[in-house]
Amino acid sequence: MTSLLELAAEKKSADVTDWAARAGWVVGLLLFIALVYWLMREGWKWRGTLQGDLPELPSAPSEPGPVRLELTGRYHGSTTAGQWLDRIVAHGLGTRSRVELTLTDAGLDVVRPGAADFFIPAAQLREARLDKGIAGKVLAEGGLLIVTWEHGEKLLDSGFRSDHAAEQAEWVEAINNMINTSTTEGTAR
Repeated sequence: MTSLLELAAEKKSADVTDWAARAGWVVGLLLFIALVYWLMREGWKWRGTLQGDLPELPSAPSEPGPVRLELTGRYHGSTTAGQWLDRIVAHGLGTRSRVELTLTDAGLDVVRPGAADFFIPAAQLREARLDKGIAGKVLAEGGLLIVTWEHGEKLLDSGFRSDHAAEQAEWVEAINNMINTSTTEGTAR
């Protein structure tokens, strides 16, 4: 019993914090985070270099014709068609942004504040569908409007999400009808 009392009476000092070791760990962690960020940035630039064969993006014609549909929402990126994880970063296609879409007889005008705008001519449109994901963004089934189009020798999928998700089905129908109409007109000649 006395040994417990003796232990309790013994004076102990609190553990001393080793500030130099702690500062070393913090600096090491910050350097590691900076290295990872730098490697990710270099990978993004390298991907853009590998996709350098992609031609410049077309711009909207001066007279696109009457407006069929308009949509505001988000642009989530473009990928190689059918490969929803193979992001295209060349010419700014990998940059997420707000978007204003306008569908006319001439094609699809993609206006992106803070990023490069582009135009998809009607002849380059291949398909429109509702899907659940594109590189870096996964939503509920049918949450994204995916437009497949040809650019250069490559088929691309571009993903959009409307501010009003209910209108996306109307876009799928309008784009696919436009594609089918131009295909039937092209074969009738």
